[in-house]
Amino acid sequence: MSEDYAGRQVLVLGLGQSGVAVSEFLWSRGAIVTANDHRPLDSLGQGAEALAKKGISLVLGGHPFHLADAVELIVVSPGVPLDLPLLVEARRRSVPVLGELELGFRELSGTIVAVTGTKGKSTTASLLAAMLRASGRSVKLAGNIGRPLVSELSGATSETTFVLEVSSFQLTTTERFRPHVAVLLDVTPDHLDWHPSFEDYVNAKRRLFTNQEESDWAVVFGGNKLTVNMARKAKSRKIFFDLDCLDDLRPHVHAEGPWIVRHENGEMTTLTSCEDFQLPGRHNRLNAMAASATASLLGVRGEEMAEVLEHFEGLPHALEKVADIGGVRFYNDSKATNIEAVRAALESFDGGILLILGGRFKGGDFRDLRDLVGKKVRLVLAIGETQEVIADALEEVVPVEVCDGLEAAVKAAHRRAIDGNIVLLSPGGSSFDMFRDFRDRGERFRKAVLELGDKGAG
Repeated sequence: MSEDYAGRQVLVLGLGQSGVAVSEFLWSRGAIVTANDHRPLDSLGQGAEALAKKGISLVLGGHPFHLADAVELIVVSPGVPLDLPLLVEARRRSVPVLGELELGFRELSGTIVAVTGTKGKSTTASLLAAMLRASGRSVKLAGNIGRPLVSELSGATSETTFVLEVSSFQLTTTERFRPHVAVLLDVTPDHLDWHPSFEDYVNAKRRLFTNQEESDWAVVFGGNKLTVNMARKAKSRKIFFDLDCLDDLRPHVHAEGPWIVRHENGEMTTLTSCEDFQLPGRHNRLNAMAASATASLLGVRGEEMAEVLEHFEGLPHALEKVADIGGVRFYNDSKATNIEAVRAALESFDGGILLILGGRFKGGDFRDLRDLVGKKVRLVLAIGETQEVIADALEEVVPVEVCDGLEAAVKAAHRRAIDGNIVLLSPGGSSFDMFRDFRDRGERFRKAVLELGDKGAG
């Protein structure tokens, strides 16, 4: 049931992709929209300029308290601090505060599948969307992975399946959000530069299940007691997944040789084959398993899943092979913005790695990587705000070279690499110390690597 926004005074906080989309959506529904961002107009891009041309009021350069006057609803973009004084004052005045995910949810019909976790959300959601399309369904892939949900409402019907990648930021500002299938991947410390504690981060992820009913499903990583416990109180039916069979969790999806199988009530059912799945790493096998388990609940046939797994080439900036120059392979893993993501990347290769590491710190401890780095990494090239932290944490187990920027690190890695080595950008931090976002960081890495080839390297 759509909500009536005509004539309502709405404040949109944050003018990234999500905030611009929300502002346009509310304006199209007749709301009186004010859009606010702490950045100046020349830092916001064409989206904000387009809003101004439509007559939407822009308040830029800060978050003045007077914006809470007479406002009936505030919609916050993902990542806007919820302890912002303006928001604290708005809540004191009992002004509703929602996120874009909640706003979009209230407008749609159809089947909702939501994927969250610390790492692997984009790959799992993309695999699942491809499997559903292979089965003939009408699918919209949205959320944290690409276009905001409100941008994908047009043309959707009750027959549409929405596959949504959802972050802890988005889940924090939900109220009624209810996925018919909730997919929870592994959860480890992340975004502790925004969440006040790991417990707060976990509680945000747990909101995925809050409004589920007995007819819904929860697909949950069974290899971590934390994720299992997060789903315990959910009303929904549960199915667990891991690479191995766990006797105490049923039903359970796991691997039997090249097959992805489901165990339940003493019986084993083959879901699909992952024999031809090409993405490296244990974490990607788990992503394939989560997608297959979910797809099976939605009626996708085994051969349709296997076809998608065979031809899926991965996503940009997620262990993406960029080039092979003189026998040295270069991989772009710019999406690895936390320490566990770096661990997963390192575990995907046998060794001989020159690791470009560093960015804006999001929590965790780089010393936790010591054992793995000591076994697999020849050289760490530290960049960004965390470069000295990285050097202090790892220089006892591996040589660490502090570099003045990403391009310098790529050149240094190329000079030091030998035939058979891997140069891996897996930063372990967010990109906002030096780049617009992880995509910008990944593209800059790609450009620097390809320039090596253009100069006849190797």
